[in-house]
Order: sequence, then structure tokens, then C-alpha cells
Amino acid sequence: QVQLVESGGRLVQAGGSLRLACTAPGRTVSPYLMAWFRQAPGKEREFVASIDWSGENTHYADSVKGRFTISRDNAKNTVFLQINSLKPDDTAEYYCAASVLRRLWRSALQDEYDYWGRGTRVTVSS
Repeated sequence: QVQLVESGGRLVQAGGSLRLACTAPGRTVSPYLMAWFRQAPGKEREFVASIDWSGENTHYADSVKGRFTISRDNAKNTVFLQINSLKPDDTAEYYCAASVLRRLWRSALQDEYDYWGRGTRVTVSS
């Protein structure tokens, strides 16, 4: 069983930056594919970014390309999301997800992830 815990969400002003982190404590082997999703108030959960085990294959939603950077530290079982040039539309609950059994190098589909964190809230003021 994989336990994912997100952190780093806070209230920030538009144009600012922050860094989110997701850890999988107690796991000896890092998940093959990890990703970030987000859910804005009154909206459905949407894909943000994913990264495979090697860290070489990253995938981003069009809305965050050039502003968000996903990375991971397998030794620490941690995935990060660096967010720059924040916009009000980035306001959402951000969730970390992990695919353990599937041999995927990228995926924007929620059903292809096996474990989820409980979320960390990002609020961007104008």
C-alpha cells in the first residue's frame, strides 16, 4: 500500500511562485509513474503533469506548459511541482497520484493511477 501526502499549498498573489511536494513514506521502491492533478471549485478534477521513474519523460497540460515543472527524487520517494507565474485560474486543490503496476511513461487519465493523496490547496489572488 502506498501512502501519498501532499504539502506546500498556500495563498499566493498572482505572478508569484510556490513549490508543492508529494511523498510516499515507507515505500522502498518508487512508483513507476507519478502525476499531479487539480480540482478547481465547482469543477472536475483535471490533469496537470506527470513524470516517469527515470525523470526523463514529463508531460504537461497545455494550460501549465512553460510555467509548471514536475520533478522527482526517487531516493526520497518524493515528487515536486514548481509553479511559476501563478494565475487566478490555478486556484485549486492539487492532488498527487501514483501508478505502481502499470508500465506507463505518461498518462493524463485518472483511472491509470493506483494511489492518491488527499490534496493540498492552492489559492491565487488577483
